[in-house]
Amino acid sequence: MEVAGISSAQLIHFPTTLHRTLACNFYCVASHRNPLPRMRSSSFNFKTAKHPNVLRKCELIRTALASDVVGTEQPEMEEEEKFDWFAEWYPVMQVCDLDKRVPIAKKVLGLDLVVWWDRNENAWKVFDDSCPHRLAPLSEGRIDQWGRLQCVYHGWCFNGSGDCKFIPQAPSDGPPVHSSKKACVAVYPSTVQNGIVWFWPNSDPKFKDVIMEKKPPFIPELDDPSYVKLEGNRDMAYGYEILIENLMDPAHVPYAHYRIIQAPPSLKNRVKVDREGGRPLDLIVEKLKADGYVGKLDRLRHKFIAPCVYYFFSDPELESKNDESVSSTSKVQKLPTETSQRRSFLVFFCIPVSPGKSRLIWSFPRNFSKWINHIVPRWIFHIGQNLILDSDMYFLRVEEHKLEEIGPSNWHKACYVPVKSDALVVGFRRWLNKYAGGQVDWGGKYSGSLPPLPPREQVFERYWSHVVNCRSCNGAYKALRIAEVGLQVISLAAIGAVALTKQGVICATARAAIVTIAILCFAASKWLYHFIHKTFHFRDYNHALV
Repeated sequence: MEVAGISSAQLIHFPTTLHRTLACNFYCVASHRNPLPRMRSSSFNFKTAKHPNVLRKCELIRTALASDVVGTEQPEMEEEEKFDWFAEWYPVMQVCDLDKRVPIAKKVLGLDLVVWWDRNENAWKVFDDSCPHRLAPLSEGRIDQWGRLQCVYHGWCFNGSGDCKFIPQAPSDGPPVHSSKKACVAVYPSTVQNGIVWFWPNSDPKFKDVIMEKKPPFIPELDDPSYVKLEGNRDMAYGYEILIENLMDPAHVPYAHYRIIQAPPSLKNRVKVDREGGRPLDLIVEKLKADGYVGKLDRLRHKFIAPCVYYFFSDPELESKNDESVSSTSKVQKLPTETSQRRSFLVFFCIPVSPGKSRLIWSFPRNFSKWINHIVPRWIFHIGQNLILDSDMYFLRVEEHKLEEIGPSNWHKACYVPVKSDALVVGFRRWLNKYAGGQVDWGGKYSGSLPPLPPREQVFERYWSHVVNCRSCNGAYKALRIAEVGLQVISLAAIGAVALTKQGVICATARAAIVTIAILCFAASKWLYHFIHKTFHFRDYNHALV
């Protein structure tokens, strides 16, 4: 894929055109030789665990699939399986951005969670974010000196199994009220895989050992020590369905991210049909199943593992076929080079949070130019990556409200998708309608209606959606704020020193130098203020002016 495929040299080029070249990490991938990880199947019987609302609209929605999708190949679809939203593992947060000292609140699939480090069991735990006493959020609590999670409302303490171990208000010589089942916190099965905390969205004790029967999707390259990875996360101002569709749509890249993501060298010599450089894309989606599907585009293999994992990379089989077709029409023999051994993945974890809200976790493993990760801090890369996310954030939020008006079952009728570049998006909607009830199952907690459309400033804000959830950006934010204040203090101190010094005590040259330093420090502090604001708070994006 040449719109989405950019050379490895462009992938890590630094520091020239920093935002553009680092931003291309979202949609570029170098040649790859690793096998495609298999979808994991399980013999575990989930029929008794299915949520009552999971398949409530499948039959009504099926009629929407009869509409024609001109120019898009329709993959085969299996009939017997259905997708259960509450019988899957969900990613919660990357371990690198969690703090073992404090409990952290997260929402996934409409469930309020608290993630905390149990040092007694040496494991991350995922609890229901509600104290059984008076329903205060445990995420506002603390981890006490014995490594227990303490609710700070009345001091109740819980161990890693959710058992209440201490109630300060209960007399020591009275009945052991803390041992009652009503005093326990709901505990969700959890595990760490690929550097991410995952949880199973059912706290029934019979799922305590569900990890033995069914594991989260596993991508070996994310744990391979010969790879390094760029990773991050952001809370998105639109829902899960829109997030996945946007990531699966390579045709929007040269338009929605114009002048942010550079065109690959292989496209620069081609005749452009317009200024932005769009072109036909021959996307193919293979057989749909309840657990996802696979797509192909040029040398790239795309894979969707329901419900949260989408990634793509260069497939050796597709590369060899492409090379054979090229060599058959060319007299030049292509020799193997060191570049052909470079490998990278683009992996996205798309998390349903609530209607109109989702969370994106990304990880881009590669086995070349590894030194960059040891020198350049993560927050530098996040500047470009956040700019990419911002550049289509607002109109996707508006689009989501339009889709809500027509209803999820009418997507195929309302949207005209006549070209093959929409194949992955159409495949996702067909999977959603055929197997997953047409929309996310919120377990009856939400009606499905979206919150009101917020102003642009709220849609584009970065501090609460990213900075507070990223240890690297949060640390950089605090350090730069200190530098900003420090420059202002130096500026004021220098001016004050000149003003209070009597004439003739210091020479005119020294006086001029001090004044110059004061002016430069003040100017630097103002520049730093604007840099901090647009990098960590708000940066608008106007497509008409780029």
